[in-house]
Amino acid sequence: MPTIDPRDTRRFKHTRIGVWDLYEERRAEYYIPGSSIRETCGKIIESIPHVVQMLRDILSIRRSWLLLSAFFVVEVLSSLIPAISLWYSGQLLRLVETAMETHTVNTTILIHVAVVHLTCQVTTRLLHYARSIIVTPMHISIKRFYAERVLHEVVRLDLPTYEDSDVQRQFASALSSTSSSIALKAIQALTKLATTVISVVIQLSVLFTILREQQDGFLLMILGSSRSIFRWYSTQKSVVRPSVWGANTTNKDYIRMRGLRGLCDALSHRKELVAGNLGEYITKQYHELAQSVGDDAGDFFDLHRLHFMKQRMGFMSILHGVMHELPQIILILRVIQNPMTLPLALASLFLIDRTSSSLVFDNFSPYQSGTLVAQLADVRALYEIKNVQNKVVDGRESFPENMQSLGSGIPVEFRNVSFRYPGTEKYALRDVSFKIGAGQLCVIVGTNGSGKSTILKLVSRIYDPTEGTIFIDNRDIRTLKLGDLRDAMSILFQDYTHFPLSIYENIALGNPTLANDGDKVREAARLASAEEFIDDLPGGFNTYIKHSVENHVMDPIAHGDFIDPSSTDSTGDRHVAISGLSGGQMQRLAVSRTFMRSFISGSDSSVGLMLFDEPSAALDPKAEYDLFDTLQQWRGEKTLIFSTHRFGNLTRHADLILYLDESVQEEGTHDELMKKGGSYATNWNLQARPYI
Repeated sequence: MPTIDPRDTRRFKHTRIGVWDLYEERRAEYYIPGSSIRETCGKIIESIPHVVQMLRDILSIRRSWLLLSAFFVVEVLSSLIPAISLWYSGQLLRLVETAMETHTVNTTILIHVAVVHLTCQVTTRLLHYARSIIVTPMHISIKRFYAERVLHEVVRLDLPTYEDSDVQRQFASALSSTSSSIALKAIQALTKLATTVISVVIQLSVLFTILREQQDGFLLMILGSSRSIFRWYSTQKSVVRPSVWGANTTNKDYIRMRGLRGLCDALSHRKELVAGNLGEYITKQYHELAQSVGDDAGDFFDLHRLHFMKQRMGFMSILHGVMHELPQIILILRVIQNPMTLPLALASLFLIDRTSSSLVFDNFSPYQSGTLVAQLADVRALYEIKNVQNKVVDGRESFPENMQSLGSGIPVEFRNVSFRYPGTEKYALRDVSFKIGAGQLCVIVGTNGSGKSTILKLVSRIYDPTEGTIFIDNRDIRTLKLGDLRDAMSILFQDYTHFPLSIYENIALGNPTLANDGDKVREAARLASAEEFIDDLPGGFNTYIKHSVENHVMDPIAHGDFIDPSSTDSTGDRHVAISGLSGGQMQRLAVSRTFMRSFISGSDSSVGLMLFDEPSAALDPKAEYDLFDTLQQWRGEKTLIFSTHRFGNLTRHADLILYLDESVQEEGTHDELMKKGGSYATNWNLQARPYI
């Protein structure tokens, strides 16, 4: 759902209706005559470069040029049919005129006109069918092309950029389920505009040719066309409604009135209303509030309807009524002068009504003009997403300078680092400074909300510090290439997720370069104590935690179970979707993915820094012990940073413990901090007491 922000006056127009505040998307103003027409034309002109690029992209798709050409031919032929039909309808006027003079009817012409009209109807149906046959494969090709493009643009965004509400609004249309149809709809709208112009010009030419030899024929054509123009002009503002709007009220009296009414209407309040003898009080209060608010206290839709009707009434609507009657008045005057022209006058009036009533209004209706503007705007938005710049700016220096240096870990230093999450005023970290040596085991402890997880997000440059500097291998982290930096580390977040893919791929994507190495994937699962329970699953490593595509069954009772073709691959292996894995099992899968990044062994790994955020929160004691035992074997080969609120075996063997509470309160080894008797020692003793 689009976000309606009343403060966004550039996007939303505010109107006061009684006690209600109505906020309408300003896009609706594009179709109002006057200055907004200039604005509309300006927006169309701004969209032209993007439309040209869209056409180039679509023509680069295989077979698309042939489909587009066929589509355009069909649309042009469809636009010519009304003019052909109009021309032969005009022959009826000559037939009537001849009959008046000779008192005979040429049946050959009548049959000819009838056959042409029938042929036009059949041709219209065939062209409609051809259009459907062409559009469907064209839609499939364009959809596939733009799905890949949008995926590329979305996947490159960093977290702070993707979280930004303005960016999300910009991506809204591209991320919607119909985003891949934007290009096709724009092509259809542009083709419709071109063929409509062709159709209108030809029909006007035909109408002029038919009526020019008649008395007052030219005047009748002008008046008939003007009638449609005035109809369009007077109704377009009221016809076109914004697609995004919202209304609320802050009137305290009206809100209280509705509350009192709700108190009386709801059965759940009746007992207290009766027992408390509240009836007289409520009636009196409601009456006083109603008198205070007056007629403004109406239902929104009633007040909006009244407001809408007032807007519709005006000089243009009155003039439209006058213009509607002028052709009939002229024809009546002609008949009064010459009663013998009555049949011809009636035929002329029928022809003008049939043609001019739809010539302008139907072809250039507010719906169609509004659709064109909106679709071109969507095309522009689709192509401008590539201009969105990430807030975390990539560095230029390669990292590391020597790959062999990763074999002993990566030193990390925070120097006076402070950080606030976007959109918040409170600091998550304030003036944090510490150093972690290469190959050391560092454990960050503290209460919930103390900033432990934030440390890891800053080290991996998910966010950048608000103040201060982070050094990786004695180099400013902002100067390093993001791809290189993240390739050199492996991280497990506390709020880890599982991808809508198989368990195999959930682990393998920890290191895409080894995604096809089944032995490495299985080894990663073994190190995380996940291999055994995965093998026990119905599909083993091919099991899906949840399928990303839902089955569609019309009537499972009548038609039986749905046999999913995707449940087996080409080798016959089953791809079963399951649910109900325990929290510990889910966490072991996440740990497996983290281990996959380390290339399993220590010495040949390109990972020199491993970050773990509450890695054992959902593990049982045995699994936790196995995990910590595995990780401690990598001390000296990798720098290991853990954040946890659980004190135990890991902290006792840490090279450095940071006790965090928005800033570093204490730091040192376990023995050093226990001797200090500070917050760390207090919390250690609290957790150890049940086991003593």
